[in-house]
Amino acid sequence: MTILVLGVNHKTAPVALREKVAFSQSKQHIALQQIQARLLADSAVILSTCNRTEIYLHNKSIAPAQAENWIADCQQWLAEIHQLPLDSLKPNLYIYQNQSAVIHLMKVACGLDSLILGEPQIFGQVKQAYQQSEMFYKTYGGLSTELSRLFQKTFASAKRVRTETLIGENAVSVAYAACSVARQVFDSLQNLTVLLVGAGETIELVCRHLVRHGIKKIFLANRTLSRAENLIAKLETQDNIQLLKLSELQFGLNQANIVISSTASEQVLINHQMVQQAQEGRNNLPLLLVDIAVPRDIDENVKEIEGVHHYTVDDLQNIIQCNLTGREKASQQALQIIQQKSDDFFEWLKVHQFSNLIRRYRQQADNIRQELVDKALISLAQGESAEQLLQELSYKLTNKLIHSPTRVVSHLVKTGNANGLAIFSDSINDEEIHQQVQSS
Repeated sequence: MTILVLGVNHKTAPVALREKVAFSQSKQHIALQQIQARLLADSAVILSTCNRTEIYLHNKSIAPAQAENWIADCQQWLAEIHQLPLDSLKPNLYIYQNQSAVIHLMKVACGLDSLILGEPQIFGQVKQAYQQSEMFYKTYGGLSTELSRLFQKTFASAKRVRTETLIGENAVSVAYAACSVARQVFDSLQNLTVLLVGAGETIELVCRHLVRHGIKKIFLANRTLSRAENLIAKLETQDNIQLLKLSELQFGLNQANIVISSTASEQVLINHQMVQQAQEGRNNLPLLLVDIAVPRDIDENVKEIEGVHHYTVDDLQNIIQCNLTGREKASQQALQIIQQKSDDFFEWLKVHQFSNLIRRYRQQADNIRQELVDKALISLAQGESAEQLLQELSYKLTNKLIHSPTRVVSHLVKTGNANGLAIFSDSINDEEIHQQVQSS
C-alpha cells in the first residue's frame, strides 16, 4: 500500500510553469479518468490553486520493489497530460510517500506550506478538491477507505490548529498583500478607482479590504454577473460598486487607478494594447496592475508601459513575509498537532490492515475446512470407514492450518524477534487451549 503526492508549488516552480500544470475543473475530471484507466491509483485527489498543483494517489497493490517504476509512470503521465517535456517538469517536482505524504497534506491544509503562513483559504480548497474526487469516484464505488480516512484526519487536524494555536492571527493573505502594494504605490486609497476582475474568494477578500479603506469607486467585472452580484451581497456596503461584463473591461481599465485580477480564465484578459490605450487617455499617471491569477490574466509585457506598476503572485512574497513573525511560534505548535494526527492515522491504518489480514486468514481457514469436509463426505458416501475418514480429516486439517503460523514462527526465530515469540508462546499456553476445548 502506497500513498504518494506529486506536486509543484511557489517554492519549487515559477508562475510561468505553475500555470502550465494548473488543472481547470474540466481537466481535473479528465485527469481522474486517465488515472483510473491507466491503473495508476485506486483513488486520487487533485489540488490545483494559484500557488500549487498536487496529485494525491493511493495504490493498495504497489510493493516496495515496484514503487520506483510506479512513481516514474506517474511523473510521465503528469507531463503528458499537460503536454510538457518530462525533463522540464521533473526538476521542479517534489515527491512524498506514505508518512511524508500524510504530513505534507496536513501541513498544506493547515496553511503551513502556503505562500502566506497560516492563510485559511487553502483549507477550503483542499476540502473542495476532496469533494470533487468523491463525486467522481461514486461511479467506481467511492474513494478508497484509506484515502478518505486520510483526508478526514487532515480536516480534523486543520480545525484543531485553527482553534488551539494563533496561526490565524494578524491576518495575512494574497488579497491583503495586494492591498498592501496599493498603499505603497498611492499615498491614500480613498480617492482612487479600482477595477476588480473575477468574483472568487480572493477577489471577495480584496473587495472587503478596499471597502474598509473607503475606496472611492469599485468596478467589478466577471464572466458570470450573477456570481458577482452574490459577492456584492455579502459585503458590508454596496455603495460605489458597479458591475461590468468582461466585454466592458476596457471601460473599467480606462478609469481605474488600480486593477486586481484573479480569474480561472485560461487566456489573457488584459493585453498590452488595452493597457496602452488606458494610459494614453490618462496621460500615463500611475496605474497599478496586480495579477494574482494562475494562469495569468494580464500580459506580463505591460510592465514596459510608462507609469505602469505590474505585480504577479510571485512578486507579493516579500510583502507577505513582513506579516509572518507572529505566526512562526504558532506553526511549531501546529506541527505537533500534525504529528499527532499523522500518528493517529497510521495507527488506524495498521489496525485496518490487520483486521483485513485476520478476516482473510479466517476465510482461508474456512475454505480449507470446507474443502476437506466435502472430500470426506464423498468418500463416506462411497462406503469408506467413517473412523478412518475422521482421522484423515483431522490430520490434514491440522497440517494445513498450522502451515502458515509455522512459517511465521520460523521467521521470528531467524530474525531474533523475541517479543513476537513471547506473544506467540503466550497464545499457545496449554492450560488456555485446554479450557477453550472444554468450553466448546
